[in-house]
Amino acid sequence: METIKKGDIVGRKSHNEDILFYVKRVVPLNGEKIAILKGLCIRIEADAPLSDLTIIKKQTVKNRIGKIENRLDEKIKIGSIGSAKSKRRIGKIFNNRSKIEEVYGKILHIDGDRKYSEKSTKYYKKLGLNAVVRNISENIQQYAIIDLLNRYKPDILVITGHDGMIKSGTGYNDIYNYRNSKYFINTVLEAKKWAQENKAELVIFAGACQSYYEALVAAGANFASSPARVLIDFVDPIVVAEKIATTEEYKYVTINDIANDLRDGTKGISGIGGLGKKKVLL
Repeated sequence: METIKKGDIVGRKSHNEDILFYVKRVVPLNGEKIAILKGLCIRIEADAPLSDLTIIKKQTVKNRIGKIENRLDEKIKIGSIGSAKSKRRIGKIFNNRSKIEEVYGKILHIDGDRKYSEKSTKYYKKLGLNAVVRNISENIQQYAIIDLLNRYKPDILVITGHDGMIKSGTGYNDIYNYRNSKYFINTVLEAKKWAQENKAELVIFAGACQSYYEALVAAGANFASSPARVLIDFVDPIVVAEKIATTEEYKYVTINDIANDLRDGTKGISGIGGLGKKKVLL
């Protein structure tokens, strides 16, 4: 039998290896060894007995990640991620009578996954967005958020990482049935408190795969995952942040303006919406 250890890329036999995971750690439980898993391309956290796991070949991992990254690059190229002006973000546009400067909303993105933080930084740069990404574990995000908000004073806040239901298909209203939703909720509450004290119009996205959507919105998130408790791509929070950052400040962005660019549309992400953050300076 394969020896599975921390850092291995694995699939679950019981799920036909449909999702690639990396092993965060291996722990003993009731005489059996259990792997704590994080999705390699999907924002889900799970666990499984080692007996249910198989190590995925390096070439298979490379091929599957390559397909996803090519798909994302193609979306950026054709504009399904990013508006028609995505190649010209913070810059100047000239016409015959005036000089116009478009200033796009500033994004603070905190992510519980180091690899996703690096990928998110890459795609924000490709989109030309003004974004600060910080890798902070889900369980300490609530303690770090105020200092980060004071330092960067963003227009848009993304609170994400990994999540998942412990018992899928049941306990939808039980906060203890979610792996990290309680941390996301507390972070949203802290951010809303900061926004009120500083009179800031902060637009917040919060959540990951299968997160407790209703509680996140009740806490103050403008957009959140996951209404149908489905999986979301690592890029979905970026899609939301980009749309808000590049929409004029007098326009209200609803989930219907974003849904077609998300992995599972309104099943994965929904919310009350928020005002755009693009300013046009004459």
